[in-house]
Amino acid sequence: MVIIFAGAIGRFPIGGHAWIDMQYILGLRALGHEVFYLEECGQESWVYNWEAEEITTDLDYPASFVRDCLTPIGLGGKWIYRAGERSEGMPSRNFLDVCSQADLVIVRGAPMGWWRTEYSWPRRRLFIDVDPGFTQIKLARGDRQLATTIERCERLFTIAQHIDAGECSIPLAGRRWLKTASPIFLPSWPYVEDGTAKHFTSVMQWHSYREVNYNGVSYGNKDKEFPKFIDLPRLTNQTFQMALTGARPEVLTKYGWEVIPGWVTSKTPSSYRDFIQRSRAEFGVAKQGYVAMRAGWFSDRSVCYLASGRPVLVQDTGLRGWLPTGEGLLTFSDVSGALRGIEKINTDYERHRRAARLLAEQYFATERILPPLLRTAMD
Repeated sequence: MVIIFAGAIGRFPIGGHAWIDMQYILGLRALGHEVFYLEECGQESWVYNWEAEEITTDLDYPASFVRDCLTPIGLGGKWIYRAGERSEGMPSRNFLDVCSQADLVIVRGAPMGWWRTEYSWPRRRLFIDVDPGFTQIKLARGDRQLATTIERCERLFTIAQHIDAGECSIPLAGRRWLKTASPIFLPSWPYVEDGTAKHFTSVMQWHSYREVNYNGVSYGNKDKEFPKFIDLPRLTNQTFQMALTGARPEVLTKYGWEVIPGWVTSKTPSSYRDFIQRSRAEFGVAKQGYVAMRAGWFSDRSVCYLASGRPVLVQDTGLRGWLPTGEGLLTFSDVSGALRGIEKINTDYERHRRAARLLAEQYFATERILPPLLRTAMD
């Protein structure tokens, strides 16, 4: 098939975010499909330049980041970054030809900034929700830009594995949501033989956006959950290193956490991968909304740790019932549970490393996730 994959690599120019889209692109191409990348900003491109620490509307900065991410994986000349009448990448006339021949448009995560007529030319469209709960609340509260994208997609997927379960409080917003998971292209994320790393780590945004209120309940970010575990370095000999954005380092360093700038760690896809693969394991705290809604959310970042043979210790969002826990992947709900998880991983580290890689292979490999998604999309 000819597939147009619409993502947000340039609008969120950090390596970790780029990898989310790159996993899909690499996986789809490995399955034999011809893939083109689209980034639709709407009338204007508003992008935060991490090095200049300012917002830019110039297309050079985001388009250069897209180019640097996609050219090494063989997509040079097969991408377009659009804002109003301006664009970078392949010529607009060539992209229109692609739209006229395409079988499928995949929109991942962010809504299209502007739904142009040509996006309706391909045979089918699907939307993948990667921010479960927050996406559905936006829809329920009347977010027109998101609704415009959703209404034009024949199939809607979400990574919330318990979206229709009794304990999950995510509103369906009048839509039918199908389940999928964050895929990983394993050839790009090999098992790392070196098992001498010291730090439990994570790449963390302290506060992504304002908390939202729905039916009288507030759903927030990591700044609402992490304080519950802030004293952890004082309670164990295990060391921690957090790649942090969205807060000053002192919010963690005064409690014994080692902090490095998140945007530097994730400046490129390679630097992000290197950081994860130099880690001993992941220690991950979820957004308060994910925890409260019991969605069964699991991070694409954690999948990268698993694939690299790095055990994952994460706050429980309702994972049990769809992912096996206890080897390679451990969950916690309180400080005591986190301490037990650290001890278990360190007591038999090599066993947990092997189990982590096996989980990535069995539950998240692109060749497992993408074929059923495509079959459902084209039915």
